[in-house]
Amino acid sequence: MSVGVKIESYCMKEVFVIAVLGLLVSSCEKNINFKLNAAPTVLVVDASIESGQAPIVILNNSFSFFDSINPQILANSFVHDAIVTISNGSLTQQLKEYAQPIAPGISIYFYSIYSANSSNSFLGEFNTSYNLHISAGGKEYSAITTIPPLAKKIDSLWWKPAPFTTDSSNVVLYFKSTDPPGLGNYVRYFTKKNHESFLAGQNSVFDDQIIDGTTYQLQLDPGIDRNNKISLDSNYFKKGDTVTMKLCNIDKSTYTFWSTWEFAYQSIGNPFAQPNKVIGNISNGALGAFYGYASFYKTLVVPK
Repeated sequence: MSVGVKIESYCMKEVFVIAVLGLLVSSCEKNINFKLNAAPTVLVVDASIESGQAPIVILNNSFSFFDSINPQILANSFVHDAIVTISNGSLTQQLKEYAQPIAPGISIYFYSIYSANSSNSFLGEFNTSYNLHISAGGKEYSAITTIPPLAKKIDSLWWKPAPFTTDSSNVVLYFKSTDPPGLGNYVRYFTKKNHESFLAGQNSVFDDQIIDGTTYQLQLDPGIDRNNKISLDSNYFKKGDTVTMKLCNIDKSTYTFWSTWEFAYQSIGNPFAQPNKVIGNISNGALGAFYGYASFYKTLVVPK
């Protein structure tokens, strides 16, 4: 659940590709065995605060790369009884652990506002920085994020019949937005269909290096559920859908975390993908990120 991409030099990439191709075309065969050491368990942090919303912090222990994962193993990975505090510079609140059942005998756990401590409770605000502190397993962790000003909004949202499809109910959506002058405006977007949850796009984060200070329009790709196989039909919206676009202004560390995370996700299983590292902003060797969203919403009802 945020920074840049660690990329090897072009020459190293060429050497790697040539070496792999050489192995493939070699006339002789040789088994190569790598002895992989077990990585130590580390804390994984997915922490967020959104404008008008309470902070949400999810803590897990990491898995080995070769571990098989099922709902029970995942449920057992949550870190309990941590001391989690968040500060906005004026107030500091300690968060309470909550359980949310998702299936019989299976719950997810998260930390959020402790309602009984209302005098110190606060929600996310525009143009505000936040400090997160976690004490868990005898170690201390910290991170800083910002909910930036609401600099970018959605000017308009519209639909057109989808091309290259035989299903006349498929449509594509477009949006228009204006980027403020000056580099450094980062965004992440989500879409919601009808009463479903908000889902991030396959490539959900963008900077303004190309569109700085301009008014532009782009096709809006539907958000995807990364727990399910992506079908061709998931590229379209449908006539009769009520579609909400959520555009989040984010800071640079949030942008870099999600851009490196998405790059790594899309590279899974590709032996020729560039090596990369998902870079978060949590101290003391923890994985994950603490990120802030300044959110704007736009809804369109596509007629049947």
